[in-house]
Amino acid sequence: MKHEISTSSAPTAIGPYAQAIGDGEWLFCSGQLGIDPATGRLVEGGVAAETRRAMDNLREVLAAAGLSFDDVVKTTIYLADLADFETVNRIYGEHLSPPYPARSTVQVAALPRGARVEIDAIARRRS
Repeated sequence: MKHEISTSSAPTAIGPYAQAIGDGEWLFCSGQLGIDPATGRLVEGGVAAETRRAMDNLREVLAAAGLSFDDVVKTTIYLADLADFETVNRIYGEHLSPPYPARSTVQVAALPRGARVEIDAIARRRS
């Protein structure tokens, strides 16, 4: 029962993918960049501003599926520069509460639109 989740409160997909796909109790959220959904542009202010916007975008996608950060079981953070880890980690932590989801953080060669951070998530609807 795979179905697409979409909201205008988060940036539209910049390629052939969905903002999220729900399948039964599971929600698979595509990576979110620090793009302002109103302008379609990467926010200014560096990695801190991008991380805040990416988390806001992810929250909106979750909400469109009737879920929240409390339902997230796994995230992946992609960084253009691992030196930004401390800043991203702090802001990421402001949006979540224990028990925290499992997480991977990796440095990548580049991200779309010159972004410094991208965050994706997997969530599970509580029975």
